[in-house]
Amino acid sequence: MTTSRAPGHRERKKQQTREALSWAALRLAVERGLGNVLVEDIAAEAGVSPRTFNNYFSSKAEAIVWRHLDRVRHIAELLRERPPGEPLWDSLTSVVVLPFGDEGARPDPEWTAGVRLILGQTELQGAFLKAGAEAERECAFAIAERTGTDVGRDLYPLLVAAAVGAAIRVASEQWLRADPSVPLPTLLRDAMGRLAAGLPAPNAE
Repeated sequence: MTTSRAPGHRERKKQQTREALSWAALRLAVERGLGNVLVEDIAAEAGVSPRTFNNYFSSKAEAIVWRHLDRVRHIAELLRERPPGEPLWDSLTSVVVLPFGDEGARPDPEWTAGVRLILGQTELQGAFLKAGAEAERECAFAIAERTGTDVGRDLYPLLVAAAVGAAIRVASEQWLRADPSVPLPTLLRDAMGRLAAGLPAPNAE
């Protein structure tokens, strides 16, 4: 098991600034529409200067999808903290579900609106895919450490990380469409369980 170094004050401050800017961008885009939000608006909402915004993000879209990137990065960190002898897919299921809250908890309406925006806005798709690829690569390194494989030579950690990313995306899309509603953690557990079982056909004997 790898123990990560606790972030220092400077790193924590940077993380807080990124979170504030990302939430401001997401909130304003939901309220006004993405095209009606300027970088200056986001910076003012977060209480920083436009120059500070540009030090952290290259665009509004990058700021908005950073929430997704941060969640999946957290999954990689959590995986490194799981017991060494725990089966890989048990570990992955636990860490994938954890950042998305309690199965019985009522989802934050602001966060729900943000997920809907990210998954539904064409202008955000490029940034979302880029963030997803970066996050999956970080997960692949954590999976490689756990399985004794090499991201540079072996397909396995990259395939598993890509499958986990797909499970999160598909479960999130299903969660937004479900009627009656189903908690996102429930859908994530279902998706991860199917992957762990090798994705058998529904009617397979």
